[in-house]
Amino acid sequence: MTAGVARDGLRRFLEVVVLALMAALACVVVVGVGFRKAGASLVWYDEVASILLAWLTYYGAALAALHRAHIGVPTLVDKLRGRARTAVVLLAEASVLGFFGVLAWAGVRVLAVLGGTSLVSLPWVPTSIAQSVIPIGAVLFIAAQLLSMPEALAAPGAGGAPAAGTTASPPDGGDSGAEARDYGGGERGAEGEAGALDGGGSATAGREPDRGAEEVE
Repeated sequence: MTAGVARDGLRRFLEVVVLALMAALACVVVVGVGFRKAGASLVWYDEVASILLAWLTYYGAALAALHRAHIGVPTLVDKLRGRARTAVVLLAEASVLGFFGVLAWAGVRVLAVLGGTSLVSLPWVPTSIAQSVIPIGAVLFIAAQLLSMPEALAAPGAGGAPAAGTTASPPDGGDSGAEARDYGGGERGAEGEAGALDGGGSATAGREPDRGAEEVE
């Protein structure tokens, strides 16, 4: 399985999970507010909504990492070239991967500590289920970073240079056409004027003998 296929599969999975969590969170909040307005507040909706929000944050963060949408300074990095840019990108990647590696390890430790406990409002739901998003979200974030790393390492394109083997057309094509039309029209106009002069000269030349003959008579 290539990296592109794995990245597409992870993207679809995260999109489905994020959309499902958003819909569930919206439903829980609407139902909770409705019951509260009716005077019969639900004892569990606050805790469940908080857990859903935490899950949405972790899974959404992994999805954003896959798209390289987290806050950064890409303009500064893109100004670098060669080994300097590669070194800065690898240092940033190592820092992020190290942080989330520690977070995943700590999340597993937390699950071991919370073993046997349950939610306050829902005693039949183990706390480990709610807190499992910490190591799972950290691992998903690491996978997203690794799958999108080639994109981060790729140098930015030149953008605007003409393709090889092609020539750029003149920017003022309309002016060139107008000049060509004016040039052609000027030639035709000059030829017409020359023809008129020739014709007029011929006519004058043809009438001069007649006037001479009239004078003789």
